[in-house]
Amino acid sequence: MDTVKKIPQYKRLYGILRKHIIEGIYKEGDLLPSENELCRLYDMTRPTVRQSLSTLAADGYIRKHQGKGSIVLILPREIGILSVSGTTSALGDRNLKTKIIVKPVLIPWIKDFMFPLSEIEKESGCIYMERLRLLDGNPIFYDISYLDNINLPRITSRQFENKSLFQILRDHYLIEIRGGEQRIKAIPASVRISSFLQLKKNQPVLHLERKMETNVNGLFIYSSIYCNTEKYSIFGRF
Repeated sequence: MDTVKKIPQYKRLYGILRKHIIEGIYKEGDLLPSENELCRLYDMTRPTVRQSLSTLAADGYIRKHQGKGSIVLILPREIGILSVSGTTSALGDRNLKTKIIVKPVLIPWIKDFMFPLSEIEKESGCIYMERLRLLDGNPIFYDISYLDNINLPRITSRQFENKSLFQILRDHYLIEIRGGEQRIKAIPASVRISSFLQLKKNQPVLHLERKMETNVNGLFIYSSIYCNTEKYSIFGRF
């Protein structure tokens, strides 16, 4: 096992139920199994099950109804890139594919980086990766990720094809996204961006620069995302 410590039981159950909701095993309006049933099924205590369900409710996947149980909610069908959710979870069970343009590689930080960096970040370097996200075969996001090279063993050897970066960080490193900041503006598409997103040169694209905080002190995830919004809108919760 390559995690720093064992994943808490409530997080394990949260991950299972969240996956089942995203993949459509439980659909909108369905009731999850009762607390007693989940305790028996996964051999967990009632406080553990309740903590998992409370976390699902806080993240918007279920609504707890007194006397009825946990009712499954469906997140909005637009692209939830404005939230801290990754594109995989935001798009749910839709036909989302990931094509790796540049595999994860350890490099020095680029000069004039989009956000200020700490001295530790500068000294440690970053994990750099480029991905293209396609929805129903249409390129939607060209995503450049920069991860602090701080206690992420063997991450450059992991497989990211058609996988969620946030899920890999959660499952293998116990890293959760807690929030962050971002800048959004429309820019003309460069030759490179237009070729990836199948747009005309100089056609407007939405550019997001993001700095995401994690539950690990001093560890941040940065991304520069170019969005093709011709057919899909984006949304955020306030």
